[in-house]
Amino acid sequence: MTEREELVEKIEELQEEIAQLKQALVSHAVVDQAIGVVTAVSGLHPEQGWEVLKTVSQRTNTKLRDVALHVVHWPDLGTLPAEIRPALRIALAEAHAVHGGRGLVSQEQWCKGYNGVLSRKTR
Repeated sequence: MTEREELVEKIEELQEEIAQLKQALVSHAVVDQAIGVVTAVSGLHPEQGWEVLKTVSQRTNTKLRDVALHVVHWPDLGTLPAEIRPALRIALAEAHAVHGGRGLVSQEQWCKGYNGVLSRKTR
């Protein structure tokens, strides 16, 4: 391999790494926002919100960033995908059983869109 080919290969590797790092930054921001949503509606601490998201991701075999995206958009959309909704309800109930927390909405309303309570459309 010539020196020029090695440099081209190295540049391509670095460009790929940069793209992965950019994606990681975006994913991290979305996950942080989702933790905020979970803590706002459940009264759990952020580290417990993280555990809830991780549990939902594992139980639904869905990438964490995808679960986070759904949770972040949940207040505006008023609903969650069918595979996420029950997993989130169960994870929140388990977290409350272990850690307590103050629920801002009733357990019956968890994962049902809160009847527009969090939706910007109702403000």
